[in-house]
Amino acid sequence: MSSKPRVVAVLFGRPGTDPLEIGAFNAAGVQGLSRAAHLPVRLETVWEPNPARRTATIEAAAARAELVVAHGGQGEAAVAAVAPAFPDVAFAVTQGRITGPNIAGFEVLQEQSAFLAGALAGWWIAPGGIAAHLSGEPVPPGLRGRAGFAAGLAHANPTARLLSGFCGNQHDPDLAARWIDGQAAAGATLNFAMLDGGRAGAIAACKAAGMRAIGNVRDWTVEDPVFLASAIADNGVAMLAAIEAFLAGAFADRRIGLEVPQAVRLALAADVPAELAARLAVLRAAVLDGAVRVPETWQGAEWAPQRAT
Repeated sequence: MSSKPRVVAVLFGRPGTDPLEIGAFNAAGVQGLSRAAHLPVRLETVWEPNPARRTATIEAAAARAELVVAHGGQGEAAVAAVAPAFPDVAFAVTQGRITGPNIAGFEVLQEQSAFLAGALAGWWIAPGGIAAHLSGEPVPPGLRGRAGFAAGLAHANPTARLLSGFCGNQHDPDLAARWIDGQAAAGATLNFAMLDGGRAGAIAACKAAGMRAIGNVRDWTVEDPVFLASAIADNGVAMLAAIEAFLAGAFADRRIGLEVPQAVRLALAADVPAELAARLAVLRAAVLDGAVRVPETWQGAEWAPQRAT
């Protein structure tokens, strides 16, 4: 290894500065890279917006790097395909769980904060009410986040219904808005959206329908009053952890959950009653001590609007 190894971070989206445009997930990854700027590495950032080019982009990065960090579960398949051909290169996948002799996953447990978000949703809506979930691509970390939200909802409100679907694109505001319009028309009064560049459309649709929103990754409650809460999972922590582990010679899977509130927590809007906040604190403690288990799968039916395109 050279004195300053080259680290290439591949982010799946388009560069920018506004989390509403590039997506909060990618914005958090960029922030994680900025926190790694003091480390003895040569950092390079690559943006790949085209899903069809993910494998080729990871392969090109591996040809010039000692460490490749694929930011997000979208990179799992590409890393799995490329890593065996580059045994001397380390590959990290943030929010990933694929395995290999030169692969490690560094993950903030979105499903844990999503579980608390689901419980809040269940206590907020009426018994037997309808809550909604929306995301883009059904990648494994997104599926786990959806499972956590669904479990929290059922824990707090066993008769509640969940309308859950993946619209196919994390970054399309118009598409997100159409799906949320459909969820509102189907009776949902609250929406948990796990989106990136599509967030602006989700916010606009929730406002138009009179729905409350729950965000993810960052604290959206300080951005807009439409947000009742935000299931924070700061993946920039995972980005930094991957680089630090590589440099320390301790390159191995790491998962970070509610025990690290700087990375994983549920942020609440000011209008959430203190009684609900207290109940959520008790539930968080139960998750941490193992009394309550957050599942990683959900067996419910997928939902889609009649006119999704």
